[in-house]
Amino acid sequence: MDDMKPSALTSLIETSKPTKTSTESAYHYALSVQVLHNLEHQHDWKDLEIHTRSPIADTPLIKPLISGLPPHRIYVHPDEQIEMLKQNIQEKDIPSEREWVLPTHLREPWSLRKFASVFDKIDEVPPTVNQSADREKGKRRGGKRLLLATVGDDSTIVYYVVHDGIVKPRQN
Repeated sequence: MDDMKPSALTSLIETSKPTKTSTESAYHYALSVQVLHNLEHQHDWKDLEIHTRSPIADTPLIKPLISGLPPHRIYVHPDEQIEMLKQNIQEKDIPSEREWVLPTHLREPWSLRKFASVFDKIDEVPPTVNQSADREKGKRRGGKRLLLATVGDDSTIVYYVVHDGIVKPRQN
């Protein structure tokens, strides 16, 4: 039993290193790698990337963020939902959008001020992989949003949509 190999996730965390220009702790980076692994292998996300610097100001983020393309749309703005109902368009028929993901641990305290500091350093739409810094800023209905990826002690990950500001409620 001495020649047991580490899991794929353990190997990925051990081989992934934060960039030299970032200020995040190894713990937060490993947490980001764990969430990225979950998004890629359990939820079929594509074009995933870990960001340690703000795409707006090229300054360090308070903790790493992930961007990627989910297999389907994560959030539909209420105004867009009304238009879809009028035109008889199904949610599965609309293209997905790149999303920001903020990896956190269940025991991390978060305040409105801390969320605001994250939103201040990101664009509405994450850059695509290898996109240059002089790109045109993307816009979408509802403004900035991200998925809060909360990792529990048992490695369960729960995702919540968090908006920068107040958003009108969805129609059911």
